Amino acid sequence: MAQKREVTIYDIAKALNLSASTVSRGLRNHPAIKKETAERIQKMAWKLNYQQNTFARNLRKNRSNTIGVILTRFDSGFLSMVISGIEEYCSSRGYTLLVCQSHDSHETEKQNLRTLYNSRVDGLLIAVAPDTNSIDHLDLFLNKRIPVVQFDRVVDRGDHPCTTVSIDNRRAGYDATMHLIDQGCRRIAYLGENKSCPIFGQRLQGYLDALEEAGIVSDEELIITDHLDEGSGMRAAEKILAMRERPDGLFAANDVSAVGVIYSLRKAGIRIPGEFAVIGFNNVLVSRVVEPALTTMNYPGTEMGRIAAKSLLDMLDGEFPVAAQSIILHHELVVRDSSVKTGETIPVVG
Repeated sequence: MAQKREVTIYDIAKALNLSASTVSRGLRNHPAIKKETAERIQKMAWKLNYQQNTFARNLRKNRSNTIGVILTRFDSGFLSMVISGIEEYCSSRGYTLLVCQSHDSHETEKQNLRTLYNSRVDGLLIAVAPDTNSIDHLDLFLNKRIPVVQFDRVVDRGDHPCTTVSIDNRRAGYDATMHLIDQGCRRIAYLGENKSCPIFGQRLQGYLDALEEAGIVSDEELIITDHLDEGSGMRAAEKILAMRERPDGLFAANDVSAVGVIYSLRKAGIRIPGEFAVIGFNNVLVSRVVEPALTTMNYPGTEMGRIAAKSLLDMLDGEFPVAAQSIILHHELVVRDSSVKTGETIPVVG
């Protein structure tokens, strides 16, 4: 029996009275093709039993259709939202992901980078490790004109910039601290990671800005630096309890550490928020289920992932400007019970 001829994009184009190039783009959900047209193309492809030859297409274009992603940790609630947004968008454009984690280590990050480079990924999305102070190692990609987009934790380098997607961490740190000041707190502790990591340095600076504006003298004893996890919250609580002049509020630079502080202080008999107000950062699930519910700073992880992925794929498609951009997403204070000391009714977001 003669083998049946394979359906091609030309058959789909003929059936829909479209050009072959339009069909090709529609099958990949290219942004230049209207959603309705792409749906018509995909329905016809399904009806005609069209099978894409991804291998041949990638070979012609010298593409792997794979995007490399480097995260700091897989167990981060916030980064899981980011990777969800990245995967959703890349999948809609016909790309798969190769994901690595640096375990918060610059050296491991460099190994990840080499692995992805040798895997011939088409582009790179990266949230740099806390101890990454230089992005010179990204030259491995940039010198080969392989596009790179940094997200969330970003490091600037003016001579060879990358597109970045982040929030205004300094302003967010200011807003978080000012909320505690507005609640009547006057001796406010800060819990963050190594301030040489840009985002934590910026959140710390925002904290200091708010204190200065309110006429509150900063105290080095109240600035606690640790690796931000549940254990760091418990260790911070021990330091707070041991202070001769105990603080009345805390801004923690992520939610997990803030929850650790709440747990330990309540166990020690401290009333929250009556005696001690707490605010976190990221608005991950744990912030909503802890008792009392955690006031936090929200910024859209899933949207950050989508925007970072779109920026990268637009560069790959070459139909949009490829100059580096600095994309700043909106942050928003989410007020819950852990910080409300004034007794006022404050609308809760999220």
